[in-house]
Amino acid sequence: MANHVIAENYVDFYKEKGKHTGLGAWLLTTDHKRIGIMYLVAIVTFFLVGATLGFLMRLEMLSRGRTIMDPQTYNSLFTLHGLIMIFLFIIPGIPGVFGNFFLPIMLGAKDVAFPRLNLLSWYLYISGGLFAVVSVFLKGGPIDTGWTFYVPYSIRTGTDVSWMILAAFILGLSSIITGLNFITTIHRLRAPGMGWFKMPLFAWALYATAWIQLIATPVVGITLALVAVERLIGIGLFDPSLGGDPILYQHLFWIYAHPAVYIMILPAMGVVSEIIPTFAHRTIFGYKAIAISSLAIAFVGYFVWGHHMFSSGMSDTARWIFSLTTFLVALPSGVKVFNWVATLYKGSIELGTPLLFCMAFIFLFSIGGLTGLVLGALATDIHLTDTYFVVAHFHFVVFGGGGFIFFGALHYWFPKMFGKTYNEKVSKAALGTMVIGFMLLYFTMFILGYEGMPRRYYDYLPQFATLHIVATVGSWILVGGILVMIGNLLVALKKGKKASMNPWGGRTLEWTVPSPPPVENFEEIPVITHGPYDYEYNINGDSDKMEENYH
Repeated sequence: MANHVIAENYVDFYKEKGKHTGLGAWLLTTDHKRIGIMYLVAIVTFFLVGATLGFLMRLEMLSRGRTIMDPQTYNSLFTLHGLIMIFLFIIPGIPGVFGNFFLPIMLGAKDVAFPRLNLLSWYLYISGGLFAVVSVFLKGGPIDTGWTFYVPYSIRTGTDVSWMILAAFILGLSSIITGLNFITTIHRLRAPGMGWFKMPLFAWALYATAWIQLIATPVVGITLALVAVERLIGIGLFDPSLGGDPILYQHLFWIYAHPAVYIMILPAMGVVSEIIPTFAHRTIFGYKAIAISSLAIAFVGYFVWGHHMFSSGMSDTARWIFSLTTFLVALPSGVKVFNWVATLYKGSIELGTPLLFCMAFIFLFSIGGLTGLVLGALATDIHLTDTYFVVAHFHFVVFGGGGFIFFGALHYWFPKMFGKTYNEKVSKAALGTMVIGFMLLYFTMFILGYEGMPRRYYDYLPQFATLHIVATVGSWILVGGILVMIGNLLVALKKGKKASMNPWGGRTLEWTVPSPPPVENFEEIPVITHGPYDYEYNINGDSDKMEENYH
């Protein structure tokens, strides 16, 4: 059997032999799996920093007036929190870690199409993160513009915005390179017999995401570069005092930033489409519909940016068109949710931790999506824009969606990545704690926003005090759950039992190689004869069923 040969010749990629040893073997590697691990370490580190900033912000909002910081510090904290969580965690998270690690294996390839560019994208990511950190200590103190860099304030503030803009520009370049690499890998390196509709749905999600990265990211790069030029020489493109147009900046920014929401959420949807059929022990319902809906979300997502600007000033015609497209982009998302639930129907469901993360995702993301329709409707948006309702909606979609599934994916693929198993009881308890804390923290903000609490405010009126206390207590519970979850995985990494090749009974190619995978994934490129969620494969020319290949 081919898998027996792989196992016998297996060399743990953590102990890979080559011309570089020690730390150099990591920093100079072109192995997609090692690069995925380096992304994981960096991204989780930045996540913990961003979560700490958010925790301090909520602590400040525990009581009226000053609690632990002054208004300028609060402005800086919410700016840094947003920038770190968006540009350093949620956008690169799933593609950078799990896309790098598993896409080539899922396609039956030995690596991505451009291994050296892959390493360059990681160095650009780290460089962008370091520039963001450096900007905190420069003259004028930490940036205070908000993560959107809105003009004209970002042009006139005394904080050093240019360094943070440079950081965002470099991170965007890293994202573009990753997208280009994934598109080429999917087009050129699929295993023999793996047609487009035999690809795993995670690969489809990364493919749709990569096109957004490639097409939309240059727009924000150019826009931020123009803001930097405006600060340096005052060209008058965005500054109204020089004849510029701040609304132009908003258009250019959201032309990228709304498709970026789908960079955040599409890979998460791909992960859910992998986990649910595995734990339902049945074929995914509506495979082609889910695959095509990923492309539909990516395409329609380019035409909805204007709903961020209903109160900024635009024609009535533009308003109803953007409102309509906002409702249309919800349709392919609804297709996915329907198909996931239909896959579970009459399945032999195993309630593992990864599946529970998916259940939490469906619940939280559905709330985020439905409240997005409230903001997409013209009349309700005018009342709710720039209130805590927007903050709640955004976090339900981005953190309740992308963030929870990042950790769900980590629990799903942890045995394959590290060859160790974790404590299921602790992981389930941590997830339950996280969901309770999340709901107390962010659902409360829907009520605050509906009652008129503006977002980004350092202080608030007495009638909002009780709900702010509830939200802050929720943040304590959420952070507690996150710390327990990460601690459980760290203990598993050090003391966990050895994982089998296929602990969940998965049907995609990564479950046919040892845990962790060998250096070049496969000794021979596999030949595919069936779809990704069928029970029979032709692995390396063998016609046996997958169950037999695992032994």
